[in-house]
Amino acid sequence: MAFSGPTAADLKTGHDLSDVDDSCETKEYLSSYASGPVQGDVGSGVIGGGGVVSSGATAHRPNTLPAATNPVALKSTGAPQASQSLPSSPPSFDSGLRPQKSPLTPALAVSPQSRFDFFRTWSFNTYKFTRQLLSERLGRGSRTVDAELEAQIETLRDVQSKYVNILKLTRALTNHFYQVIQTQRALADAFSSLSQKNPELHEEFTYNSETQRVLFKNGETLLGALNFFISGMNTLCNKTIDDTLLTVKNYEDARVEYDAYRLDLEALRQSSVRSPAYSQKLFDAEQRFRFHTDKFERLRGDVVIKMKFLDDNRVKVMHKKLLFFHNAIASYFTGNQASLEDTLKQFNIKLKAPNSERPSWLETH
Repeated sequence: MAFSGPTAADLKTGHDLSDVDDSCETKEYLSSYASGPVQGDVGSGVIGGGGVVSSGATAHRPNTLPAATNPVALKSTGAPQASQSLPSSPPSFDSGLRPQKSPLTPALAVSPQSRFDFFRTWSFNTYKFTRQLLSERLGRGSRTVDAELEAQIETLRDVQSKYVNILKLTRALTNHFYQVIQTQRALADAFSSLSQKNPELHEEFTYNSETQRVLFKNGETLLGALNFFISGMNTLCNKTIDDTLLTVKNYEDARVEYDAYRLDLEALRQSSVRSPAYSQKLFDAEQRFRFHTDKFERLRGDVVIKMKFLDDNRVKVMHKKLLFFHNAIASYFTGNQASLEDTLKQFNIKLKAPNSERPSWLETH
């Protein structure tokens, strides 16, 4: 009789399954609901609680299947041979009538062989990289030189060093200037207090108190401008340039690996020993050299593109920052408060209230 598996409605309502052909999986599935040991003849063998027995026994199994929450696919797999080993106990089910993970299910974890291969490859590359780097520093190994690109990299590192120095000095200026305006505010409060207690010098103390308050207010405006300049310089030095230098470091590492495998391939080609495994070794060396050549060329292209964009962006950013810094400093020390405020509005800088405390660490760094 042809097997036409049960429908979802049959599984939910428990309809008669007497027309379903016997199979190994069907027997095991139904045996979990039987009240006792199940025996049945399947082809030339009978599956019981302990394995395969001789044919001729009578099969006793329920003709109905309890209602299931999830449809279970039944398939005809044919009769197992006598030499096959089957599980000694039927699969267990949880409360949701879903079969639990069988001990025969293959594991999805990484095999020990894959881990070993990965560790072996990593160790081999690390050894090649370290040997080539030491040879270059000791002056014994040859290296690939791109004079133009390396000159640009050195210029970039020099520019970053000088910009970091400007950032450091500007932060020192900001901290010192903050102390100055706080002293001016303290002087204004002291003059105001004395003006109330000394009627004979009330007018003189009042003039000095107002002057120090104006200086304090203008100083807070300049302090906001300095913090804005520091923020932009910090982003340029420690984020934008650093990102490009990280790509440069990856390129330099790839260059060392490229030279290491290049020298290995050259030594192998010049070798006078031609062992039976020479052809395979030469093929493997060419494959590794080709891989590292592609990596080296790709990273070199990335460095060239990033440095070009960085140079254009650096010039634009520094042009605005330096112009802003000059206008703010000149306006403050010439007493042109209106020009200082216009400079801040031009760059959309918002200041805190006049009585605000010292800027937080995030604002100054």
